[in-house]
Amino acid sequence: MDLSVLGLILSLVVLIALALRGWHIILLAPIATVIVCLFSGLDVLQSLYGPYMEGFIAYAKRFYLVFLGASLFAKYMDDSGAAKTIALAILKRVGRDKPFPMLVAIWIITTVLTYGGVNLWVVSFALIPIALPIFKEMNLPWHLCLAPFMLGLGTATLTMLPGTPALANIMPTKYLGTTATAAPLIGVVSSIISTALGLYYVKWALNKAQQRGEVFSRPDSIMVGNVEKTELPSLPMSIIPPAALLIVLNVFKVDIVYSLLGGTLLCIVLFYKYVNNHLDTLNKGAVNTILPMVNTCADVGYGKVVAATAGFTTAVNALMSIPGHPLISMTVAVNLLCAITGSGSGGLGIALEVLIPKYQALGLNPEVIHRIAAMASGGLDTMPHNGAVITILAVFGLTHKVGYRHMFATCVVVPLITLIPAVILAILFY
Repeated sequence: MDLSVLGLILSLVVLIALALRGWHIILLAPIATVIVCLFSGLDVLQSLYGPYMEGFIAYAKRFYLVFLGASLFAKYMDDSGAAKTIALAILKRVGRDKPFPMLVAIWIITTVLTYGGVNLWVVSFALIPIALPIFKEMNLPWHLCLAPFMLGLGTATLTMLPGTPALANIMPTKYLGTTATAAPLIGVVSSIISTALGLYYVKWALNKAQQRGEVFSRPDSIMVGNVEKTELPSLPMSIIPPAALLIVLNVFKVDIVYSLLGGTLLCIVLFYKYVNNHLDTLNKGAVNTILPMVNTCADVGYGKVVAATAGFTTAVNALMSIPGHPLISMTVAVNLLCAITGSGSGGLGIALEVLIPKYQALGLNPEVIHRIAAMASGGLDTMPHNGAVITILAVFGLTHKVGYRHMFATCVVVPLITLIPAVILAILFY
């Protein structure tokens, strides 16, 4: 085996193994980069100051303002109680008397909020205080909550639904000149398929838990968010900012940065009396931008160095020589990059920087590239070493052993199956 290829494989093994042991990607990315350099005959410092920082800075330049706007918008939806209002209204209408409709309500809450531009952390902190007493009342095992929660945030609204403001759907627009509604037929059909598969799994998981006689047990380490807030904005008022964000972004085709800024300003006006300290909310929203931004930049920097090696060229040539339509090899390549980095946005960022131009050169429809690449970034990204996976399990007070199965089923198996008809549709109709 070529030493450069061996170095790539070893860097991945180290990255995944250490991530599972609690090492942070901000440390791991430079370590993995050093391993790649040593095996590929590249100067370590020159690579770190060169390709690594070039990839890091290039990603920050393109997406820092998107991260900032999304974080501020989400923080206002959280601190004002608007996200909680929407969640309570959905749960009330769907019902909480029977287990499966209640689980469906959790999926609807997560879907509505994430499609409205609210990030997964705000959704989780809005949802957990509402769901926890219901699971206790119904005597259902708490780990079941992860199944509809992950289905709602990690499938249709993450990569498939046309117009979603999720980062995976916005990133390709900056490289391909497309819009957030790219390839709507593929997106809508894929959303329907993934939802049907996911809800079937939720029902199956519920039945299995009941057959095993599993009961409620409150995890000691669960983070329940802000349960103190009692005065909440009305439902119509709470819906206005996310609805306005979607309309401005998709109907009027306003850039995502302006759309998020407008949504935040609307939140400030509508929720002025519901937020205790506006400066504190703005400051915390801004600070919340840093960690996810730097995490992804570190991933992309590592990928930029990998792309400069002979081993990567060998791997790309092998992927692009996969028999059949080029979309098949592109789908495989993006999935592998996301699995390697343990990050959908990180793997997609590497693909957009390094791989996607090669597929553009083949004459593929940019809208198809956008939609399929975005969907592929939401498949094998949900590996055990994914930072979001680790954090969500911690927030829910669950371990990999107890909770990861639901994540794998809804956010790995379901998206991978959905990609098959999506690629077929793309080949036949675009």
